[in-house]
Amino acid sequence: MITVRNNRLEEGRKLQLPQTCVGTAHHEGALYITSFTALYQYTLTGTLVKKLYEDTTGSNTVYKCAVNLMGDKIYVTNMVKHTLLTLGMDGTVISTFSDIDLKVQRGVYVTADRTLLVCGYGSNNIIQVDSEGKKKLVTLATEKDGVKKPCSVTYSCITDSVIVGFESTDNVMVFNVP
Repeated sequence: MITVRNNRLEEGRKLQLPQTCVGTAHHEGALYITSFTALYQYTLTGTLVKKLYEDTTGSNTVYKCAVNLMGDKIYVTNMVKHTLLTLGMDGTVISTFSDIDLKVQRGVYVTADRTLLVCGYGSNNIIQVDSEGKKKLVTLATEKDGVKKPCSVTYSCITDSVIVGFESTDNVMVFNVP
């Protein structure tokens, strides 16, 4: 766990989990962990609550996840099928999103207005998707803007900017949202 203290990131508590941890999200005392093929719910102390979702048709079918602010939906990226899944909190699939311009989805982030930011690692772009996980709203950045193999994305409401992390580099890209 990472905490922010005096405007600095500090290493906090560590959890030992029985499976590989690829992605994490949390909401109201629950920790959600992806492990390439499954999504698990844990307590913040590391106790397994349950396996919520599993897809064993490939090795990167349950890659990264995000929980919306209302705590009623979990979004999961599937790099193999080039899709974004919207799940209920019980793990049932509500919707599946794909777009011809979005390939090898990696990172996903839920903004305060409940829209989603999704990284297209294979398509070198960042897109915005509606809160239902069903419709592309806009392409925010592409390779022409310098986006190359994006792995993570977040949004800062303080600076009104999108922050993108990339594979094999310590650099991030920050761009303002119009």
